Amino acid sequence: MQVKKLVRILLLLLLVSPTAIFAQHENEDHSSDNHKIKTEELSESAIKASERKAYIKHHLQDSHDFTIWHEMGWEFPLPIILWDEGLHIFSSSKFHYRESVAESKGSFYKIFHGKIYKTDTEGSITIDAHKHPVNAKPLDFSITKNVFVIMLMVLLILLVFMRYAKSYKNNLIPTKGGKFLEPLVLFIRDEIAIPNIGKKHHKKYMSYLLTVFFFIWFLNLAGMTPLGITVTNNIAITFGLAIITFLMTLFTSKKNYWMHIFWMPGVPVPMKFLLAPIELLGVFIKPFALMIRLYANMTAGHIVIMSLIALLYAFDNWLAKGAFLGLTLFLSVIELLVAFLQAYIFTMLTALYFGAASDEGHH
Repeated sequence: MQVKKLVRILLLLLLVSPTAIFAQHENEDHSSDNHKIKTEELSESAIKASERKAYIKHHLQDSHDFTIWHEMGWEFPLPIILWDEGLHIFSSSKFHYRESVAESKGSFYKIFHGKIYKTDTEGSITIDAHKHPVNAKPLDFSITKNVFVIMLMVLLILLVFMRYAKSYKNNLIPTKGGKFLEPLVLFIRDEIAIPNIGKKHHKKYMSYLLTVFFFIWFLNLAGMTPLGITVTNNIAITFGLAIITFLMTLFTSKKNYWMHIFWMPGVPVPMKFLLAPIELLGVFIKPFALMIRLYANMTAGHIVIMSLIALLYAFDNWLAKGAFLGLTLFLSVIELLVAFLQAYIFTMLTALYFGAASDEGHH
């Protein structure tokens, strides 16, 4: 029953997308006897297209608040934490949708392109020749939208797995939600960890593999909601996950791992000198590939879906609207599969790297 409820909620969130804030496209006048009217309509169409692009870009970016519907004032502020000659803590509502100047302890701050700058009472931002702000930036430790969702997902994973673990106290048969989680845990152990790492060493990596799988999967699912919480399309997040995998691979690697990099067995000596730099470069390319793969796939998926939603308002033909609506719903379901697939691929490649690092070698 809990799984059915979860599926219903996810489908409902897919249908209730934030498309209402896209402006309705005006009917095009095809008459050719008034060039001025056609030029004005073309300009208006270009402006609305630019607005739609700006909204898609905003939907993918991190921010200091949750803005669901700007016109209706549906905003959930988050705490702003700055260090600027002292600690400044206040609500992001002071910025009023990033349009106002916030005052704290006699200092004034303004959000410009997603970053907080120190300014004056008028909110002046000075731009240099390269179109970069020259205003001073305080140290920003704010709880942004992405940070808030990460904390929420961590709490959710802890609660889910603590209940899952308690279901095994009295017997070895899971109950309730444990019946849904156990096949996934066994799948990661039997199909990912053991084949790639081996029975001898897989247990010390299982905690991390389970954590990274469910963490990425839950974040990807959260990104499918209309709240704009696309955390995994932030390259800083994917970089953090990749660097953890990289460090764990290095610090748990055995002698045989480094021998296959710097002095490959069974290879002629001259070739060893040629291949060693390439193998060493591969050590750093592997986590980079992890980072880019997750970031690029999730970003591309969200851009495609948001673009299709925008096209619903760009066409006046109801047949075209219906076609784009059907395509949007279809791709949204596909994106649910991609959300799981990307978590699986990241976990699988991580297990491959751990397997290479823990290989003891038998020659």
